[in-house]
Amino acid sequence: MPAIISIVGHSNSGKTTLLEKLVRELKSRGYRIATVKHTPQEAGLDEPGKDSRRHIEAGSEATVVVARDRLMMIKPIAGPEILEEIVQLIGEDQDLLIVEGFKRSLMPKIEVHRRETGPMLQNLQNRVAFATGEPLETDVRQFPLDDPKSIADFIEDEFIGKREDRVFSLYINGRAVPLTEFPKNIIVNVMLAMAASLKGVGQVGVIRAFLKKK
Repeated sequence: MPAIISIVGHSNSGKTTLLEKLVRELKSRGYRIATVKHTPQEAGLDEPGKDSRRHIEAGSEATVVVARDRLMMIKPIAGPEILEEIVQLIGEDQDLLIVEGFKRSLMPKIEVHRRETGPMLQNLQNRVAFATGEPLETDVRQFPLDDPKSIADFIEDEFIGKREDRVFSLYINGRAVPLTEFPKNIIVNVMLAMAASLKGVGQVGVIRAFLKKK
């Protein structure tokens, strides 16, 4: 699973602006970055009367809207916090997933703070830093809001750089399963050997497999 960091804060505090700057900075360093926007409002593509909403109401498990240069998926979910499923949809070959929102989750969070938009968020779990427009009386690490390079350094050192080498990820029933080196090496070596033995495969780079028990 890629490293995950969440950008949280009050409305109009500058979360999206900071996220944009972090994406550009980390991309310039050669990292693959994906983003997720969490919103309590209904998504525009799924409005009543839209074809995509009609597909879902007819019973489709998921519908993909394809335009000339992009595609968008609409998929009903059982609950508001399904990051493991999101990671599977986006793909495991990302170095970092930056999430805007998900304040109630347990993932590491950088809070964007401006005096004019309100006080620090209360009851926030796993706050690892502030991006702030003013000095705060807190033991949590602080960065100037207008210094995305320093915040990117922090994310790179503490999250991207410390993630495990993602040679292999295993999901069972939609949940990531942590593995020690011994079973991981066995599974990886068996899959690589089997894939390499198949006719016409050539050099093996990435293997994606799906298994559903009957």
